[in-house]
Amino acid sequence: MRELSYRDALNEALHEEMARDPCVCILGEDVGRYGGVLQITRGLYEKYGEKRVRDTPISEAGFVGIAVGAAMTGLRPVAEIMYIDFSTLAMDQIVNQAAKARYMFGGKARVPLVIRTQGGGGRGNAAQHSQSLEMWYVHTPGLIVIQPSTPYDAKGLLKSAIRNDNPVIFIEHKLLYNTTGPVPEEPYLIPIGVADVKREGSDVTIVATSRMALLALEAAEQLAAKGIQAEVIDPRTLKPLDLSCIIQSVQKTGRLVVVNEAPLTGGFTAEVTARVQRQAFDWLDAPIMQVAGADVPLPYNGRLEMAAIPQVRDIVDAALSVCYREA
Repeated sequence: MRELSYRDALNEALHEEMARDPCVCILGEDVGRYGGVLQITRGLYEKYGEKRVRDTPISEAGFVGIAVGAAMTGLRPVAEIMYIDFSTLAMDQIVNQAAKARYMFGGKARVPLVIRTQGGGGRGNAAQHSQSLEMWYVHTPGLIVIQPSTPYDAKGLLKSAIRNDNPVIFIEHKLLYNTTGPVPEEPYLIPIGVADVKREGSDVTIVATSRMALLALEAAEQLAAKGIQAEVIDPRTLKPLDLSCIIQSVQKTGRLVVVNEAPLTGGFTAEVTARVQRQAFDWLDAPIMQVAGADVPLPYNGRLEMAAIPQVRDIVDAALSVCYREA
């Protein structure tokens, strides 16, 4: 099977969906002639023209509002917000309008909108360009939240998101764009709300999101050298969450470590911990361990930034702890 980068997989998904459905359109800052700041939309302007690929002013509130209205009136817009940090400027449009319209109109209105954005740290972009805000949107009823970790998942889930009739927050990690992986040449879809077992194991379950899933796989290799077989699960979709997959794994392993880059307090690790504790308590042989970011604005200084973001060593230590093994 051919290898594609995460960036190219996303670009290919957009090309395929725009060719398939004339209602699909792109809008955002520098997404047209420039091809996007991260080059995800390259080639689309030349192929489909300015009516379907629109460069917008630097106004997230403005172009996300336009995208919501376009979605409600028959189009399938894909709006790109350069950094998830900037989505805060469009919170009214996302949280009060897009997420609520279908409910407030008794199901008669639909909002087939995808908001593509990127988050996470690790590149020295400092506190205003490195946040992991996914749980803000997970907390909002009416939104679907997706965080793919591999090129294969990114392409298949983006295509499914574009075809979905509900607003989707599609979050890419800035350190994943150059990663590569197998991607079939033939078109395919990945269903929304289905987790993926990235590695099977019998001793401890590690649930990890986005880039953390790749770190969890590295941790699993190190744990294997110590005689511990870790099962690594990537939820892929944070909302709706495939809790059944996680529960089945915990019933097998008896131990759980949850990993997410966002700050610990009120985060994804806490949500999964609470749900598993409630539904699979009798199968747990150790307390659930959470591995998450520090409760600080992300530093610009490289060493401090790494100290604030979970690392492979943190995941290994947590897994050893629930297995009652010393580091």
